[in-house]
Amino acid sequence: MRQLLLLRHAKSSWDDPDLDDFDRPLAQRGSKAAKLMGRALAARGWLPDQVLVSSALRTRDTWRLVADELPVHPRVAFTEALYEASAADILSQIRLADPSSGCLAVVGHNPGLEDLAKQLAGSGSEAKARMRLDEKFPTAALARLVFDGDWSALSSGRLTHCLRPKDLG
Repeated sequence: MRQLLLLRHAKSSWDDPDLDDFDRPLAQRGSKAAKLMGRALAARGWLPDQVLVSSALRTRDTWRLVADELPVHPRVAFTEALYEASAADILSQIRLADPSSGCLAVVGHNPGLEDLAKQLAGSGSEAKARMRLDEKFPTAALARLVFDGDWSALSSGRLTHCLRPKDLG
């Protein structure tokens, strides 16, 4: 069984209105939430062996803070293809994942990540997780899906969890 972890970047700062969207850093609240999510992943044993991260500053910073809380150091690829990506574009990147990876994490942006999580959440998904996902997928939220098969053929999975920082801290 494979695991897919879809992690939305943590809360970004809007303190400098002259910064390009791509270059916005995390807000203090976002830094705290990213660390909290990293601890949650470690505590649950959801340890990716491969990570795809949008190359925007806030996603790179989110991943760095999450990774600091993990006992493993997975392979990480930063890619502009995930910046402002649609659900279909994100899925295309996932389908290119290393076939040997059992757990893949994707750190990106909404609405693409939320749309993809909803699209992939097939039959057998946990009702509470689906309810949370349908309610709101805020910054630093994580959707965990499991499925059998190869990354290249991913079309649906079972949503097992939708974690939000407010549910953890």
